[in-house]
Amino acid sequence: MRALVVVGALVVLALVFVVIAIVRDTQSGRAGAKGCPDGYVLVDVKLRMAQDVKVNVYNATDEPGLAGSVADDFRNRKFQVLKSGNEKPVDEVAVLRYGPKGVGSGHLLRAYFLNEAKLQFDPKREDDVVDVVIGGGFQQLATTTEVNQSLGEIGGQPELPAGTCAAPKDE
Repeated sequence: MRALVVVGALVVLALVFVVIAIVRDTQSGRAGAKGCPDGYVLVDVKLRMAQDVKVNVYNATDEPGLAGSVADDFRNRKFQVLKSGNEKPVDEVAVLRYGPKGVGSGHLLRAYFLNEAKLQFDPKREDDVVDVVIGGGFQQLATTTEVNQSLGEIGGQPELPAGTCAAPKDE
């Protein structure tokens, strides 16, 4: 009988601690709109599925047809490729350009370049499209396994660009 009383007391104590932990949780939703300083831009940090990510692919190398080839690779991986074309040369593996609505998508795409893509955030950009500029250091997109490993390496949530706050999750 005493053992049942002790076990019952432990269960009640555990429930009390769980409720206290949930009520006092300070980690839910990073600096949302209410805690965002004046002048900061709200950004969408939601990590999307590939089929929900829109990209433009640009070739910034002297290799003809590279943008079309990479665009096809992205299409095969279920991304929405809107357009492809050419850009002035860059030395990086890739440059990812996006606005406040594309922060989460840029984070996902970065993993396809094994975290070696240069990120360019434009706070004035209003669409949710990520421009993927393929540079001279590009060899190939990462495999699914490599993408998953890269995402694990860089963490689940994207880093907030300077001068931004995470938008509330319900927006």
